[in-house]
Amino acid sequence: MMLEDLHLKIRNLTNNDYEPVKALMDKVYHDIGGSWPKHTIHQLIKDFPEGQICLEDHGNIVGIALSVQANYQRFSNPHTYDDLVDQKENILNDPEGDAMYGLDVLISPEYRGYRLGRRLYEARKELCRQHNLRAILAGGRIPNYHQHAHNLSPAEYLESVREKKIYDPILSFQLSNDFQVTRLLKRYLPEDEKSQGYATLLEWKNIFYAPETSVIRTRKTQVRIGAIQWQMREVASVDELLTQVEYFIDAVSDYKSDFVLFPEFFNAPLIGLSPDQSNQTEAIRFLASFTERFKNEMSQLAVSYNINVITGSMPLMEDDILYNVSYLCRRDGTVEEQKKIHITPHERRDWIIQGGNELRVFDTDAGRVGILICYDVEFPELGRLLAQQDMDILFVPFWTDTKNGYLRVRHCAQARAIENECYVVICGSCGNLPQVENLDIQYSQSSVFSPSDFSYPHDAVMAETTPNTEMIMFADLDLDKLKLTRSEGSVNNLKDRRTDLYSVNWHKK
Repeated sequence: MMLEDLHLKIRNLTNNDYEPVKALMDKVYHDIGGSWPKHTIHQLIKDFPEGQICLEDHGNIVGIALSVQANYQRFSNPHTYDDLVDQKENILNDPEGDAMYGLDVLISPEYRGYRLGRRLYEARKELCRQHNLRAILAGGRIPNYHQHAHNLSPAEYLESVREKKIYDPILSFQLSNDFQVTRLLKRYLPEDEKSQGYATLLEWKNIFYAPETSVIRTRKTQVRIGAIQWQMREVASVDELLTQVEYFIDAVSDYKSDFVLFPEFFNAPLIGLSPDQSNQTEAIRFLASFTERFKNEMSQLAVSYNINVITGSMPLMEDDILYNVSYLCRRDGTVEEQKKIHITPHERRDWIIQGGNELRVFDTDAGRVGILICYDVEFPELGRLLAQQDMDILFVPFWTDTKNGYLRVRHCAQARAIENECYVVICGSCGNLPQVENLDIQYSQSSVFSPSDFSYPHDAVMAETTPNTEMIMFADLDLDKLKLTRSEGSVNNLKDRRTDLYSVNWHKK
């Protein structure tokens, strides 16, 4: 048979299909009793019609997949095949079950080698997603075990198959289809002499599973972010600058954004109001005197305009110690803070700023977010620690004066997106402040980066601004794509970490 001669179609079984189903099962299962009786197949079709799938070639059934709904808690623990079947050979379907149980997948022998079984598995996975079920469970035979039972225990056999030292027609196929072996089942099917009664308990997790909950409490999966590439300009008062802040928050919220991001030290023009700029330490402390007001007013704007505001960063005095801090002002009125951890030589030398000692991922109504201020994104350990807390979006407010400084931030931020399988938003300022010491020039190009895989832009750049031009940037982020990338991407940077060799840990001070 040639591949080009095939004419394949997947559909659900009907009661009229029993005779070809029986013939196929008798051919494949000749060693374990052959086909189910007619009333069993008909009952499956009645109880869970979507779960009974067949594959046709030119109208002839050449493969089938049979499934029932089951209770995850019950069947993710030790059980036997008889636990699924009553004394009349009816297979027990639980219409309230939160999982699918895969009973049989079989392909006619003359159709093997075309990866047709994979099509049935993909149809099952899609059904699991559509029904919002927790997982697919299955008891998997290990029919080649009898050839190795004299020198390998069942556990050793499973490990050898996993390492591809031994081929098992069922287990090898299951592992290649993203199923995980969660336990070994004893006396699962005693009449299965080739498996010597053993089976594997296999599980495929539905990463999109969402427990039933109120729509109001459901977290968004489609998230819109806006970022302000901020023009540094001379201002005559605090009120003037806050008016500019409100203008941009208003504009971004008009586009139904979930977040707006400002740059690092976006309110630095207020230093120009300082009575003595010659003393840089006093000038930055002067700027810090406005931080509490900016935090409070930006929090009120977040509520008023129904948008989560990341306030860029501002200097903060605490117990006579100066920090560089960013605030997350949620639209529900709550406020969180993230201090800059790594302080640049300029900040340390001229402004006497110290680094913070805490790193957190923040829950929001539009995903779990982290904030790394400028220089912090150049330290990969921080991004990895946030990824270990299931961060979806990393916000990076930055301030850079030259292009080479900007490129350090940009390239490191894009690396964080790829290695941590998350979105990263960077946002800086532009323009000149000749009247402010050490903040006289800016260079920026704000951007949104994604992981690098087929479902994202080819260069992993979701959006970017024109360099050195005041403007607003928008991007729509799909959080479900991150779940898929982490589970079934071309590569799996997070899953494939060799934690047996290395780890990244946070030491509390």
